[in-house]
Amino acid sequence: MAEVDVEGLFSNAMNGQWREALEAYNKNPGALEAKITKTEDTVLHVAVYLGQTGFVRNVLDGINEEVCLNVLNMQNSKGNTPLHLAAEVGNVDMCHNIAKRDSKLICGRNLEGETPLFLAAVHGKRDAFLSLHGLKQNCDEDDDAEDDSLAKKSNGDTILHSTIASMALEIIELYPKLVNSVNQDGLSPLQVLAGKPNCFKSCTRMELLQSLVYNFSMVDETEETDDARHNGEDKTHHYPINYETCAAFFSLLKSTYIHHSSFSIMVWWQIKLKASIFYTVTAVGKDDKAASNDEENNVSQKSEEEQAKELERKHHRFPPIWGTAIRFLTHVVKILLIICGVGANWICKIQRKKVKHILAKQVMNELIQRSSSSMYKYDYSGMSADESEKGRRMQSPILIAAKMGVTEMVEKILDTDPVAIHEVDYENKNVVLLAIENRQPHVYSLLNKRSLIRENVFRQVDKHGNSALHLAATYRNHKPWRVPGAAMQMQWEYKWYKDSMPPNFFERYNKNGQTAKQLFISTHQGLAKEGGKWLTKTSESCSVVAALVATVAFTTSTAIPGGPDQNTGYPLFQGRPAFNIFAVVSLVALCSSVTALVLFLSILTSRFQEKDFALDLPRKLLLGLTTLLTSIASVLVSFCAGHFFIVEDELKYAVYPIYVATCLPVSFFAFVQLPLYLDLSLAMIRKVPQRSYNVHSHEMHRHH
Repeated sequence: MAEVDVEGLFSNAMNGQWREALEAYNKNPGALEAKITKTEDTVLHVAVYLGQTGFVRNVLDGINEEVCLNVLNMQNSKGNTPLHLAAEVGNVDMCHNIAKRDSKLICGRNLEGETPLFLAAVHGKRDAFLSLHGLKQNCDEDDDAEDDSLAKKSNGDTILHSTIASMALEIIELYPKLVNSVNQDGLSPLQVLAGKPNCFKSCTRMELLQSLVYNFSMVDETEETDDARHNGEDKTHHYPINYETCAAFFSLLKSTYIHHSSFSIMVWWQIKLKASIFYTVTAVGKDDKAASNDEENNVSQKSEEEQAKELERKHHRFPPIWGTAIRFLTHVVKILLIICGVGANWICKIQRKKVKHILAKQVMNELIQRSSSSMYKYDYSGMSADESEKGRRMQSPILIAAKMGVTEMVEKILDTDPVAIHEVDYENKNVVLLAIENRQPHVYSLLNKRSLIRENVFRQVDKHGNSALHLAATYRNHKPWRVPGAAMQMQWEYKWYKDSMPPNFFERYNKNGQTAKQLFISTHQGLAKEGGKWLTKTSESCSVVAALVATVAFTTSTAIPGGPDQNTGYPLFQGRPAFNIFAVVSLVALCSSVTALVLFLSILTSRFQEKDFALDLPRKLLLGLTTLLTSIASVLVSFCAGHFFIVEDELKYAVYPIYVATCLPVSFFAFVQLPLYLDLSLAMIRKVPQRSYNVHSHEMHRHH
């Protein structure tokens, strides 16, 4: 056999010269088995990955069966066959064309233990996944393994562990046994989902405008499926980028028309989707199960009708004409936002986020309903020391959800299985203790509303004797609250410590002989010191400005524009509007600047104890910033009012823009200080802190 021109084959493949590659094979049949890339890909691997369906079909049709099987079974450096790559890119035609020639390829595993079916599911390629699922009946797997073996990789991860997203609902329906499967870390799909808080609305923080768009977005189940199908895939726009806004308008108008005129089509589509999935399941069954499949078909058809009725009831939560009007108004709001410069991509991003949240909640409900209630009850007898320790470190889904702040899952599990409230981890911490320890105010608020939980479970202690108040008093290095600065963090820490105190609480000691108050003081020393430094530095800077403003305000208030009348002693301009404004604002400037100076000096002389950060120090800082801003604005207004008298009559209207420009520094100062001002103001109003969700990776790492 002649030597294969590897460089020529590589050049042909990279340049899209597939006709030349086919001619090279005709001249030398060994070209198909040559490794042409650093990752040991063959020409067929590259063609499959680049979507050259015609080339692959022509090659496979032009070789004999023995050579065809040999080429299709060749693996690259990662152990992937051409079918693995076809499943990964979601090319249904290639998957069917390759698998029908050798169905055993569906059972083939790469070096990670992944089958083509697994890769199709992981990458969200629904059509390729369903195609391979329908062709896998000829795979020579063990009869005991049935359908589940191809849906698992070597470490025990199933397709349900890896695709807790768009395709999870279909996977649950096709592979119901995977719901209770665990990987080598002992985690079930529900536990994996509990460890992904960003998939849920309760763990997603949005600004006011984002929240409005999120709440106004009405997403139907058909939209969810379609968006999930295209999640992560690039969408080619056949129009210039500068036409994006116009395209967004037409898209919104089109969707408005479709949604209010085709509900019956939506229901029909749902039924067809369910029927197609069911047909895929029953079509691959064995012959000796035909009778039972017919019975299941009748049951499935009934359930489809019930689901269609339920979908219709869900859609018509209000009269249909109301739904049309509300949807129309929703799209009008979106169009107005696009006109205001918000951007269509930004709105679509929020809509995709809502779709993700809805899908995650649907998957969660299915997993909870199908999960075995006893699968998290570990029996440590007969285990080795390592196995026992590993088992004790496993946490049930409700405990993981409480730690990560997934309120939806905690509520659903408690509604389904109220006994789950008594579950504890290896440190004897229950749901309440974990929610308090990890600063999850929404979970804590949910649990606190249940009187049974508040009375019976709230007084649980962990293996170290720490109560809920001990855990609330313990501070760790990460910053849990969504506020800037050590002083604000200290404020929320103290509020969390006080708000976590159960009713009729009595002081108790942990096994180290510490009370919760002692633990709070000892663990918050560094944060209190850092917060005190920030407050001191801020107060020193602001007090200097307040002293300068007070000096200017005093001088201004004693200077009378135009001087007094020599006969009566009254100001010459008394009674004029500008003079009255000058008299009032100059006094306001003096009083507010002196007040600000006193407030900042009181902060500098504070003892900076832990309890001072809760209300006393933030209130002084808030009032100090308010009075300082008022004094600066008053000085500028008094200057403009006094300057008005020295301007000639014909120039008076021309100086108004100059006066406005003079006030810009005050506006800039107020804009810069607005975030801090809002944080301080909200801290006075809110009882429950606003949790930050930027520490999930740290927390998730700790719970394993």
